[in-house]
This record gives sequence, C-alpha cells and structure tokens, in this order.
Amino acid sequence: MAIIEPVKQNPLEPSEVKKYPRGIRLWHWLNALVISGSLITVLLNSTLLDRSNTSKVITSEAAKNGAVVSAQLSKGIAHELGDQVWNVHGYIGLILAALLIYRIIYELVQPVSQSLFKKISLARIGLKAGGEERQLARHELVVKLMYVGFYIVLIVMAITGCLLFFEDQLGLPKPVAHQIKEVHGALMYAVIAFIVVHIVGVILAERDRNPGIVSDMINGGYRDHV
Repeated sequence: MAIIEPVKQNPLEPSEVKKYPRGIRLWHWLNALVISGSLITVLLNSTLLDRSNTSKVITSEAAKNGAVVSAQLSKGIAHELGDQVWNVHGYIGLILAALLIYRIIYELVQPVSQSLFKKISLARIGLKAGGEERQLARHELVVKLMYVGFYIVLIVMAITGCLLFFEDQLGLPKPVAHQIKEVHGALMYAVIAFIVVHIVGVILAERDRNPGIVSDMINGGYRDHV
C-alpha cells in the first residue's frame, strides 16, 4: 500500500534495523507540535472566533447586561480578537521556519549514511534487486519522495507565511498579499492530507510488520546515534 508507512529495514540490507538519530527525533516531535499549534489557531479563527459569529455574541451578551454595542463596534472587537489569534499563528510560523532551517542544516552536516537523499539513492539501487528486497526498496522510495514533497510544501508555507507576517514592513501591495495568502491557505490542505496519511501509515505499521515505530521515534530504536 503506497502510504507514508515507515519501514525499519534498509532496502539493501533487509536484516539491518534502521535507527532514528537524536537530531531527527527532536525535529520530528517539535515540528509535529508546532504544526499542530498552527492548525489549532486556524481552527479557532474559522469556528469559535469566526468574526461574524463573534460579533453577534458580543452584541447579544452586551444586550443581556443592559449595554448597547453598535454593530460597528462589535465587528471591530471581533476583528481584533481574530487578529490576536493570527498574530499567534504568525509567531508559530516563525518557529516552523526556524525548524525547517535546522532540518536543512542537519541534512547537510549529518553522516552521509543517514542523509535523506542517500536513502533515496539506496532505494533506487534496491529496485534492481528482486523479491522482497525490491518490494522494500520500492516502498522506501515512495515514502522518502513523499517526505521530500512534504518538506517542499512546508518550505513554501514558511516563505509565504513570513511574507504575510512582515507584509507591512515589506510594503507588499494588497493584491500581491492576497495571492500569497491564497497559496498559503491552499497548502494547509496538503499538510493536513500528509498528516492523515502519515498517521494511518504509522498505525498500519504498528499493527503489521513494523511494531514499535512510535517508540523508536521517541527513544531512537535499539541503539541511538548522536
């Protein structure tokens, strides 16, 4: 099944169990936390803090307490509440950008054997084999290429997010900022799709041929590599 299901075997050495370096594990969990926080802010602003609904709630609650709040004022308050959440979203985005820079640097300085692109190269070589080794290599190649695609999406999201965060300082024209916002928002769905597929893949791996994937991403596997 071509899903993002981690594999423990080296496609060229099926008996060798792969390990997760400490730097990758740290990045993985911090990245998961940051992306989750970013998606939560989007969810809040599109549901509980939706400006139209929030404005109505402000007007209604004020009336219950004998106060009169104009429609313009309630909309202004709702807008400000939404902006505060978007500010948090922006700061989370800056952290995500920093994590991506860390990941790129880590990819360049880590041992070649642990490099993502080295693993892609090994998987491509493994395709020349036969039987189970070829199957493992094909799966490894698909998974790693999906990760490359995910990283590219995150990089574009981080760039567009930073452009929007510093929109005023950069003096971006409104039409340009709007187009950037459209791209940024559309990429969010790609990230959500990746997360869903990844989680499903991990669950299937835990239940099938690769039990212990989650714990290995926490403790690094049988033997850790710094």
